Amino acid sequence: MKIVILDYPRENPGEINWKAFNNYGQVRRYSGTQPEEAAERIGDADVVFLNKTVITRKTLEQCPNLKFISVIATGYNTVDTDAARDMNIPVANVPSYGTEAIAQHAIALLLETTNHVAYHDSEVRKGRRNDDHDWCFWDYPFIELEHKTMGIIGLGRIGRVTAGVARAFGMDVIAYDSEPDSNLESDVCHYTDLDTVLKNSDVIALHCPLSPQTENIINKETIAKMKDGVILINNSRGALIVEEDLTEALNSGKIRAAGLDAVKDEPIKMDNPLLTARNCYITPHISWAAIECRQRLVDYSVDNLRAYLAGKPINIVNGL
Repeated sequence: MKIVILDYPRENPGEINWKAFNNYGQVRRYSGTQPEEAAERIGDADVVFLNKTVITRKTLEQCPNLKFISVIATGYNTVDTDAARDMNIPVANVPSYGTEAIAQHAIALLLETTNHVAYHDSEVRKGRRNDDHDWCFWDYPFIELEHKTMGIIGLGRIGRVTAGVARAFGMDVIAYDSEPDSNLESDVCHYTDLDTVLKNSDVIALHCPLSPQTENIINKETIAKMKDGVILINNSRGALIVEEDLTEALNSGKIRAAGLDAVKDEPIKMDNPLLTARNCYITPHISWAAIECRQRLVDYSVDNLRAYLAGKPINIVNGL
């Protein structure tokens, strides 16, 4: 069997073990693949693994031997799953590999907006402390999270872990989800509608997938419904936010601060208005990048292949 891995460095700059793929056939790996290169590189392969490489219907039509596609990620919008279904090619993903780490990064972004650790570290290293007569200094107001309300948009696996950490800080949690699970409700965590989350939250965390219903969910109109001085956290998908509207809200002070691990166009363009917005903290889409998460991505991808070959496919996203 011929196996092609179209783009791997994001998962494996050197410390991840990929050897298990070799147990299932002849493997070709590429460090990255442009859309126009995909058909040629897949060639007569039986199985293809990918992360961000775009696979179109045209590509699939040029690869008649292809029998199985597995995305080394949770999101699979880079693959034309409808075309794959039409051609009887199952498409699998890895639905859960970094839940705790992604929630951890959401909290890291939140704490940066409330405690400004990186800024004050920088000031100390500049010798700032030595120039003050007092034993401490600060240039931003610190915010205590206890008794604040966190609103979570998307209470799935990651949202639930974030909610648990918020509760450990003494926060109340309210959530909006298109498919609420009543088993998750308690005295300190309950579902409500989107407007209530927007109006009553001191912190809003986005943990929902990108879909036609959630695209641009944070915009001028929804921002207007928020509390003055709300904190916004997004380490889900950049296109959940209208970036120009968020920039305006940050600069006006309507939104106190934003912690972002995703922007609409990645890598971020240097003319993105969020780069110069007030109190906007941006990391380069790294919530998932813990070494444990990346090894699980590889291991679970191998599991997808093993299950497919056993005739019991798992994590199929296109209904086959």
